[in-house]
Amino acid sequence: MENKIIPYGRQDITDEDVRVVIETLKSDFLTQGPKIKEFEEKFAKSVNSKYAVAVNNATAGLHIGVMALGLQEGDRVITTPITFAASANCARFVGAEVWFADIDRDTYLLSLEKTKELIESKPKGFFKGIIPVDFAGLPVDLEAFRKLADEHGLWILEDACHAPGGYFMDSKNQKQFCGNGVYADAAVFSFHPVKHIACGEGGMVTTNSDEVYKKLLLLRSHGITKDNMSENQGGWFYEMQTLGYNYRITDFQAALGISQLARNEKGVEKRNEIAQKYKKAFEGKITFQSLPDKFLNAHHLFVIEVEDRKGLYDYLHQNKIYAQIHYIPVHQLPYYREIGYNNDTDLSKAEDYYSKCISLPMYPTLTAEEQEFVIDKINLFYSNNL
Repeated sequence: MENKIIPYGRQDITDEDVRVVIETLKSDFLTQGPKIKEFEEKFAKSVNSKYAVAVNNATAGLHIGVMALGLQEGDRVITTPITFAASANCARFVGAEVWFADIDRDTYLLSLEKTKELIESKPKGFFKGIIPVDFAGLPVDLEAFRKLADEHGLWILEDACHAPGGYFMDSKNQKQFCGNGVYADAAVFSFHPVKHIACGEGGMVTTNSDEVYKKLLLLRSHGITKDNMSENQGGWFYEMQTLGYNYRITDFQAALGISQLARNEKGVEKRNEIAQKYKKAFEGKITFQSLPDKFLNAHHLFVIEVEDRKGLYDYLHQNKIYAQIHYIPVHQLPYYREIGYNNDTDLSKAEDYYSKCISLPMYPTLTAEEQEFVIDKINLFYSNNL
């Protein structure tokens, strides 16, 4: 075990995954084929959304997601500083401004209270939308955010990249899966290798809106459609109706996604078993992300907070446990510092979280022996440094 590398995340590619990819590679379609539509339909069903649009990565999904919701140059959106930069960058892609609201210190999610304070500190109509993030796999309470958004005429784009399979029970005691479109106008998922569903690269945008769905389809593929072809026009006819992008996923990636999706429910169960073991080992000794009542964390990550974060990080890496940090607060990145948006906003909770956070190995194929090794090394580090 001492010489074995244990990463913070790892894809699981099975023989069945390989078989379906090879089968698709030998078919007539490599790019836009039948597997993409099948993947979209099965993914939509898995999260209980009406529509799903597959794209080449989640960043592309965020980009066309904000565009489909009408975000334009000069508009303003709110998001969390504790996320990957793409959650904010998508607004910058269209020339919109990004404003950050602080996090809830227990859940690490975008704070409803701080978002409300920020919105109400500005004139009506100042903001256009909110991009909450299901950070680490823990669902945002979108029912509460929907109420706030409706009060101020805002849309919601849920960044659910960490959370396929996560859910919360709403005030009517109904299970609301991340990305189901009941409270958010659209949601985005990632199929990066360390995520729940690995396609190499890839993403999905879900929505229940017919209008948003049609815009997503156009924007994904150059703004081109063949929907308006008449009987008098040849099969080559197409229209470019808007300036779109080549954000298409391939058929063989979709085939891999279908195979991976079939295992996600069991994968989430295993991730929660791993999380429970970590919690039992660290309860009362080390702080970790809280879990609200009636919420299921899909656990892309298991994050703990420690005082000597750099010391523990280096120690774990020396022992080939490749823990990671998620994330440097977006507003502290050089690009956003230079832009200087909302410098007067108090983001001290996000900054305090960042000073202590470290993500431990979390993936379904993590063995009990490997996890015990991680726990033992963390306990040993602290027993030697008391």
